[in-house]
Amino acid sequence: MPGRRRRTTTRSTSTTRSSTTRTSTPARRKPATRRAAKPAPERPVAGPGERVWVLAVPFRAPAPGAQWRADLQAHVWVGRELPPELAPYDPAPYTFERFLEDELNPTPRPVPAGRPMTPRDEQLTGAAAVTASAKAGHRVFLLGDDPGVGKTGTAVLAAREVAAQRGGRTVLVVADRPAAITIPHWTRSIAGFGDGGLRWCVTTWDRLAKVGKLRFDVVIADEAHMVRHTTTQRWRDWKAVSGAGRVKDAPFVIAATATPAHTPLELPYLAPQFAQRHGEPLRAWSDLPGRLAEHGFHVERGRYGWAWTEDADERRADLTRLQSWLADGTPPATLHRPAPWGPVSVTGTPVALTPAERAAYDSEWQEFRAEMQLARRARQSARGRAALLRFRQKAGLIRAQATVDWVKAQVEAERQVAVSVEFVETAADPIREALLDSGIAVAGIYGRDRFDVEAERLRFQTGAAPVCVFTVTASISLHAGELLPSGAAASPTPRVGLFHQPRFSGIQARQVTGRTHRDGQVSPWRVAFAEDTVEEQVARVMVERLAVSGSTAGADTSSLREIAELLDADWLPATALTDA
Repeated sequence: MPGRRRRTTTRSTSTTRSSTTRTSTPARRKPATRRAAKPAPERPVAGPGERVWVLAVPFRAPAPGAQWRADLQAHVWVGRELPPELAPYDPAPYTFERFLEDELNPTPRPVPAGRPMTPRDEQLTGAAAVTASAKAGHRVFLLGDDPGVGKTGTAVLAAREVAAQRGGRTVLVVADRPAAITIPHWTRSIAGFGDGGLRWCVTTWDRLAKVGKLRFDVVIADEAHMVRHTTTQRWRDWKAVSGAGRVKDAPFVIAATATPAHTPLELPYLAPQFAQRHGEPLRAWSDLPGRLAEHGFHVERGRYGWAWTEDADERRADLTRLQSWLADGTPPATLHRPAPWGPVSVTGTPVALTPAERAAYDSEWQEFRAEMQLARRARQSARGRAALLRFRQKAGLIRAQATVDWVKAQVEAERQVAVSVEFVETAADPIREALLDSGIAVAGIYGRDRFDVEAERLRFQTGAAPVCVFTVTASISLHAGELLPSGAAASPTPRVGLFHQPRFSGIQARQVTGRTHRDGQVSPWRVAFAEDTVEEQVARVMVERLAVSGSTAGADTSSLREIAELLDADWLPATALTDA
């Protein structure tokens, strides 16, 4: 075994050397080579008489001659005039692409005059409140008026004044989806109320990353509850755009939403204002739940992170304190006004199942219970979410014909009907197709690859389609008498709404009812459910809580726990219900 001994001896000698020659010169390490930072790509430059055109090219659409610029996140073409094949991609005023274009050229393109809009008294007084808050040096203003009171106009008017106050010139508007409806809505409003000579950039929450490197003087966050979770990429993009992590050079933020959050834990976008209110470092509020706990809020770490107390008295105390942080200052940093035309009426509509439907429903319920129990014992939250989703889809499909029959009766009674659904294949499509087969025109607002959503909305608003089936929860108008882009008014036919299924989230429910119950138009809503089933209990909880909910954070949270218990889903994280 001489070879083995040699290896052992060698190791021993090496060990001895290393232990006895401690002062020997250590082996030289190769110096770490730093990678040179890539130089920023040169920006496109126009020649004499030319212009840099930034184009709004849809995904995978042909754009011959245009160049995709990753640094700009847009297609660019340089020349005197856009060629005919690129003309369809010329962006509208105030859009992201138009904003970039004006940045790349010596002079911005002129903006055509918009159809003038006259502010209502509520919008003028609201804008004055926002402006006073900004003048006092506040970071964020929570504009929490009820749906339809006029938050869009209030925000536009306020942004103009705040920018002038600060000597700023740029405003960012982040709107909800669908972009085909929400972006034109905002651009028309900016042109109608007047852009104040400012440069506006309107984008949506799912395109926020594109503006992450730009800087703005004022930021309007429409449906600000879209950034109530800090674990998403959307929050990281929002933090960069809104300056939520910056002490200096941060824009003034107008957070506009009628439904700020389910709990105080979902208000990270207000944290900069909370920090300022208490004279505390911004960094201290980067962990909102921990900071709330230090301020005496009844929150604690649970199985799925931080959780809010279930005690009603403790909740009321927390909400009172939270409201005081925003409302008790001089001037206040929030404004909430209920709809002057009264709260929406929401009632339940029981559906009596046929024997065959009852058997199918009971079978699905038993299958769901068994699957949920298996998932619960194994602590498989993904499996539990999937089981909950399948049950809701199948339960809704069983009742689709009942919804069709109810809608037909409303149309015969000369009403226009808005049907809110959550699922396409098991609700939107079956309902729409059955109504079309019966000779009733139906507008569909779900999936831009399926329909031109703005064209579908206008079909409903003009009365060409008396029924609208939609999946979105916010940022569209379906109310009677609306002033349309053409200058004409929407049909005066009374609107009624139907939730094809009970909504778990009070935020979503309140937003949905505001699609038709807005701008002075009263529109009752009904919630459909299968009689004598768990759906009936869920609907009861939803209606009861919705009746007392307001714009305050946490107004509907107790309903989430009740619904979760009814569905044996109380072991799942709350997002299994609120963000389904």
